[in-house]
Amino acid sequence: MTEAEIRPDVPRGVVSHEVPELLRNDVRLLGELLGRVLREAGGEDLLADVERLRELAIASHSEPNGHALAQAEELVAGFSHERAEQVARAFTCYFHLANLAEEYHRVRVLHDRESRLAPHELAPDDSLPAAYQQLVAEVGEDEARARLRDLEFRPVFTAHPTEARRRAVARAIRRIAELVAERDALHIGGTTLAENERRLLAEIDTLWRTSPLRAEKPTVLDEVATVLSIVDSTLADVLPTVYRRLDDWLLERDAGTTAPLVAPFARLGSWIGGDRDGNPNVTAEVTRAAAALASEHALDALLVSARRTADGLTLDAAGTPASPELSALWQRQRSLSDAMTSRIAGDAPNEPHRRALLGIIERIAATRRRDADLAYATPDELEADLRTVQDSLQSAGARRAAYGDLQRLIWQVQTFGFHLAELEVRQHSQVHAAALADIEEHGVDGDLQPMTVEVLDTFRALGTVQRRLGVAAARRYIVSFTQSPEHLPAVYRLADLAFGGPEHAPVIDAIPLFETFADLQNSVEILDAALEHPRVQERLAANGRRVEVMLGYSDSSKDVGPLSATLALDDAQRRIADWARRNDIVLTLFHGRGGALGRGGGPANRAVLAQPPGSVDGRFKLTEQGEVIFARYGDPDIATRHIEQVAAATLLADAPSVAQRNTEAAARFADLASRLDVASRERFHALVRSEGFPAWFAQVTPLEEIGLLPIGSRPARRGLSVSSLDDLRAIPWVFSWSQARINLAGWYGLGTALDTVGDVEELRTAYAEWPLFATIIDNVEMSLAKTDERIAARYLALGDRDDLAQQVLDEMRLTRQWVLATTGSTGVLSRRRILGRAVQLRSPYVDALSLLQLRALRGLRTGQDPQSAEELRRLLLLTVNGVAAGLQNTG
Repeated sequence: MTEAEIRPDVPRGVVSHEVPELLRNDVRLLGELLGRVLREAGGEDLLADVERLRELAIASHSEPNGHALAQAEELVAGFSHERAEQVARAFTCYFHLANLAEEYHRVRVLHDRESRLAPHELAPDDSLPAAYQQLVAEVGEDEARARLRDLEFRPVFTAHPTEARRRAVARAIRRIAELVAERDALHIGGTTLAENERRLLAEIDTLWRTSPLRAEKPTVLDEVATVLSIVDSTLADVLPTVYRRLDDWLLERDAGTTAPLVAPFARLGSWIGGDRDGNPNVTAEVTRAAAALASEHALDALLVSARRTADGLTLDAAGTPASPELSALWQRQRSLSDAMTSRIAGDAPNEPHRRALLGIIERIAATRRRDADLAYATPDELEADLRTVQDSLQSAGARRAAYGDLQRLIWQVQTFGFHLAELEVRQHSQVHAAALADIEEHGVDGDLQPMTVEVLDTFRALGTVQRRLGVAAARRYIVSFTQSPEHLPAVYRLADLAFGGPEHAPVIDAIPLFETFADLQNSVEILDAALEHPRVQERLAANGRRVEVMLGYSDSSKDVGPLSATLALDDAQRRIADWARRNDIVLTLFHGRGGALGRGGGPANRAVLAQPPGSVDGRFKLTEQGEVIFARYGDPDIATRHIEQVAAATLLADAPSVAQRNTEAAARFADLASRLDVASRERFHALVRSEGFPAWFAQVTPLEEIGLLPIGSRPARRGLSVSSLDDLRAIPWVFSWSQARINLAGWYGLGTALDTVGDVEELRTAYAEWPLFATIIDNVEMSLAKTDERIAARYLALGDRDDLAQQVLDEMRLTRQWVLATTGSTGVLSRRRILGRAVQLRSPYVDALSLLQLRALRGLRTGQDPQSAEELRRLLLLTVNGVAAGLQNTG
């Protein structure tokens, strides 16, 4: 590839944005190196075919008659199967390289921005210090400090199959990114620069030659390992860094010399290994193994941090004497193992604090290898020993040693414990009902169905995890499709049966998940009735009347369309928050958001600030999945920025000014919301309830083929066919539409709704003054930017329903027209420079992959060449990887 690829003509409807020179240079370099690799691997002919398709795809965006796109389609049709695969892999490699260049440029910009700040200068408006300062101005220092102390941010990682990259590919991308960053170092030049380029070529060659397709579907534990790699590489250090940055700002000159003001506010969660709803591969044994694997990584991270801290704790006893409590700790360590402490005493003579910390390290290692004689029983016990060391240092006057690296280690223990991320279990309410009926008929020791046995074993697995790692490691139990108040006490009943009574059962918080539109409407009535149950009341008395309620974005959107689902979720949050206040409940709303707009995606911090008053209250919990995990947490600088932004929004969500704005907007625009809801839902239902729609949907998108892609352990649908959308999981629903360049799940119905209102000034006023509406419009604008009417029409033509195809295209045009009118924009993303630039860079290349995918789909749909079916499927699956990399937020 050549320099031209970084200057594609602007996709239709997207306003041109200048590409920064440093980013331009990175993309140019990587494109040229990829071109060399392609030439070496496949000769000049391969590079020429790639270049010709690229040139036609770019040209197609600037010429109105469609000749260039038709020529590109003709070129693709003439490729041999082997050449089509090679070209698909070339464009996919390009996307990986463009993505890493853009990610690194974001890091570069963050570094530059922060380097310009004077010490203790206020960071950007969406930073944690800025949020805290605003809160102090509105509620006073004491109240702001109390709210900061109670702040909670809980990202929960899930294994939904929208991250199409193999781990081998992800590792290759990371190595290339490190080499790109190395080129920015001041000493790079001459021979060093040549060596860097040689290594870049080698890594890009490896990326090109690494199959983008897995040979088989990953196991659940493979998925666990993938997410743990993110924690190992970034989050283990990022979270204490976030705490330290805020504490340094709050304490100013006293930073690092006194007890921190910031308590750890982030807690990680995971569904991977616990989410068994519809995934038969998640068993009780897998749950135990997943918890054990996460624990190993947690303890490894603590060991690394503790050893680093011990290396710097070489303070001698003469200048920094041990406190009596530290001396007592050392004596306790000696009683545990005289051999261990004798060895440590030789390694750290006359260094009492380092000596005690080395003893602590030995006990962490013993906990890791499950040596009962030396292991810590709980993280609290470990933290107490670390506090003893810290207090001794402080009393001896070594305050910087007390509150430096040692404080960082304490924050890590408080954040990760011995479990790293809380493992949450999820199961369908009907599975519980069937298990109880089975036990009622046969007795708990009778001849039970295999699923009933598995349900009981799941509770036993939770008991095992809690005994090994503590209650915090696994106590949340989510009930999918909570549609009756009995669905919550059923969880406690089954736990009691698994252990022969409540006195032996593990500690569990049963969490309702309201997923469908009807469930959201009935949520408060279900919660009210469940609250009367004795077991629920018993748990509330034990946990401080804390209740968590999960809201599903996916199925509600598939039920009534994206706009009506968003309005229904907002209404449900408002009513549930009122219910919590009436019943003296400490509420946490758990948002089941995905990466795509059709699943509640979009910037999390903006979504938080648009929530109904009282529904956040300093606590924000959401699912993070697929490619979003890597995008938000894969780089430490970007992860730091994301966590700070979301935490800042969570802190501010119930500030008086924000609460007042959202309350007044909800009341003022209630009638508008109602009109939008009715019109949007009617339009959506007119499409998806049409006779034969499910089969047509499977025909015009790669739905069936995505089910074959080995990118996740979870089945794509609940049944064997797509005779009904009820059988289809929301993820392939969204993923399939995005692959077809239609993104219908993110916007369908909005255009008709806005057109029904018809008053541009009313809509512009709502956009300016109603945060929820502004978030909806902005997210739809992002979704529309990644659609392409020309490509979409070709997918829709694969079906035999011109009427449905026309409905989709008409609504796409109407939605684009009214979104631009509402925002007062001249083109899609004209006001959003960074996102507009990203789409501008990518769209023509996604077009090239889409044409290759269309070639494969046409062949599979017509069945004209049965002998080539396997080759066509492989080509299609290769393009799925590439399109996902190009569009990024796909699922």
